Amino acid sequence: MMDFLMSEDGLEHVYAWAVPLHATVILAEMIYSHVSEAKLYSGKDLATNVYLALMNFGLDLIMKAFAMGVMFFFYNHRLFSWDLSIWYLLACFIITDFAYYVLHYVDHRSRAFWAVHITHHSSEYFNLTTGFRSPVLQPLYRYLYFSPLAFLGFNPWHIMVAYAIGQVYGTWVHTQTVKTMGFLEYILVTPSHHRVHHACNVKYLDKNMGMCLIIWDKIFGTFQKEDPNIPVKYGIYPKMPDNRPDTVLFYEWRKIWKDLKQPGLKFTDRINYIFNSPGWRHDGTGKTVRQYQKEYFAKQAKKKEQQQNQKEQKTA
Repeated sequence: MMDFLMSEDGLEHVYAWAVPLHATVILAEMIYSHVSEAKLYSGKDLATNVYLALMNFGLDLIMKAFAMGVMFFFYNHRLFSWDLSIWYLLACFIITDFAYYVLHYVDHRSRAFWAVHITHHSSEYFNLTTGFRSPVLQPLYRYLYFSPLAFLGFNPWHIMVAYAIGQVYGTWVHTQTVKTMGFLEYILVTPSHHRVHHACNVKYLDKNMGMCLIIWDKIFGTFQKEDPNIPVKYGIYPKMPDNRPDTVLFYEWRKIWKDLKQPGLKFTDRINYIFNSPGWRHDGTGKTVRQYQKEYFAKQAKKKEQQQNQKEQKTA
């Protein structure tokens, strides 16, 4: 099994097993959606998921040689060398999952990268095919987050196999049909956690960034449990005006370009419009997610205090 996964053909082996598994699970969810009238799918939304996945896959193929070349450059100058063992593979998986967490965190907190990642969040549906609603341009820079792992001595082929296995699992958590996973909720990213991640409710924004392990979110303060009193609302706000391919791909880029064309901007303002948090504005009229959440939690705390005071007055 180790040789099967850790060879240069390991990626192909993972995807060869994943394709029929994905097809089976997606078909089962579609049947469930139809029989239960849950309305989890839309034809237009499904078509968008498919063409975004194909575009991402195409760019991934184009970038593969260059990306692996960069990673092998760092691997050839590695700091450490490791023996191939189960502990090495486990460490490779864990550190690759952490690298993805960092990548995902930046995608949400820096506007240029959010402009790439927003395609994945733009759907108002949440089903297994949403996992294929790919950030099309991500292959242009994703390898930069994995290159430090190669510099630490992890073979780039092993890194990409670990990432591919994580992607397979990460696709399966895009579902509303699994409510809870018991004790695994404390260890893994689960459908419940990922429903929160795809929500546009203020409380849920920029939470649960992990792909396989939820521990990173708990360590770095980005964890949020699904609240039964706050039903998840999927998509982005404000929502895209239509579902056309050019709109989905360039929605945030067009907004960035509009902001950059404002007269009288300083150079630092232009840089901030590109790389600062989404919502930042040079004149202070915008709000970032952190500012929205600070106001939200302050209002919730004040509301709770008022309710507590009213309760104490009634019992006095």
